[in-house]
Amino acid sequence: MTTIDAAMLWTPAGWRADAGFTADVSGRLRATASSASKHWAVPGIPNLHSHAFQRAMAGLAERQTNPEDSFWTWRETMYRFASRMTPDSVHAVAAQLYAEMLEAGYTTVCEFHYLHHAPDGRPYADPAAMSHALIAAAQETGIRLTLLPVLYMSGGFDGRALSERQRRFGHDTEAFLRLLDGLRREESDMLRVGCAFHSLRAVPAEAMHAVLAALPADAPIHIHIAEQIGEVQDCIALRGARPVEWLLGHAEVDPRWILVHATHLTPAEVQGIATSGATVAICTTTEGNLGDGLFPLRDYLDAGGAWGVGSDSHISVSPVEELRWLEYGQRLMTRHRNIAVQPESSSVGETLLRGTLASGENATGHAVGVLREGACADWITLDDEAPQFAGVHTDDAIDRWIFSGNRNLVREVHVAGRRVVADGRHHVRDAIATRYRDTLKTLLSD
Repeated sequence: MTTIDAAMLWTPAGWRADAGFTADVSGRLRATASSASKHWAVPGIPNLHSHAFQRAMAGLAERQTNPEDSFWTWRETMYRFASRMTPDSVHAVAAQLYAEMLEAGYTTVCEFHYLHHAPDGRPYADPAAMSHALIAAAQETGIRLTLLPVLYMSGGFDGRALSERQRRFGHDTEAFLRLLDGLRREESDMLRVGCAFHSLRAVPAEAMHAVLAALPADAPIHIHIAEQIGEVQDCIALRGARPVEWLLGHAEVDPRWILVHATHLTPAEVQGIATSGATVAICTTTEGNLGDGLFPLRDYLDAGGAWGVGSDSHISVSPVEELRWLEYGQRLMTRHRNIAVQPESSSVGETLLRGTLASGENATGHAVGVLREGACADWITLDDEAPQFAGVHTDDAIDRWIFSGNRNLVREVHVAGRRVVADGRHHVRDAIATRYRDTLKTLLSD
């Protein structure tokens, strides 16, 4: 049994000095006496959107290839890089990424996984080989995983066939459902298997409905949507409605749904998502890197919408940076300060933390994001001895954590009660990093 080593625990209502927990043998929290320690503990952060293999190409798409460079030209670079990935390299890259996530304070990751087959589009001998590489990386590092195999069937809203570079992503409906069924049999307290639709442009309506009819009632459902203006325009032209508008009108969108990006919304769509109970996964650093646009956060908060953050392409692996730039983008857009606040708190940092933690359970299928009896024993301990926290009262600690620079202020990380990060370092960081370096040299060799 592991006791949370903290005098102060952060809850949605603020810091508490009168609560303590232990992790039982099943990795769940049980109430106990508060600790005599002086440290500050916060629930582990759920990462709602990840493409693990893209961590290895961070920084490799920052040279201009076209005066009109955009998401669509970046995508060609990504396709070329993806064509080199194998199950072994996916394992090496994902393990490096997941160790970095844990060191930064992410304790659960939703892996939006579409890199299924060999480069020529033929399945591996084990059709789930790439999925198993990700599961192995999660087990090696100790991160909690929600695996989201992706259905990817067409190259556009017009139903065109997948391009040569997209062929390894593709499934027909029956093969996709077989993949899900096989992976679901491997579920554990550390692994949940949901479902992802790549996007409306990549999944015909009839296929989406067939998969939805076959899913378990509690499976999380993730989808990229309304990330790019071009996507919105094509959807209007070929489906007669904007992407979010179409989805809300043609599917029973509810709290199981996670809408990734949802950047370009009308006021009616903002209200529609909020009313449905769905969660928006905002990926600020990737959206900024790709030039996607800014999510209408203030309007969405006013509508009562649920949201969380993801590191997506992993141009950054830091929940602090996702949250900080979510707020900063709003400040740049409105030319005002302290945008993300709610009536219950004037603290931007606490509002941001509260929002992203609250989305954890619906988005991941795990009982994460809160320190309460029976929840997953996943927590992070902040480095209260860091200079940034000198003289700070707990009322300001979350704002200091998020808005005081780029030094990592996470001291320890526990997942399922097991310590996986101590003194800011993952417990097998060196071995993972050595394998990652060797893999990257191979991937980047011409």
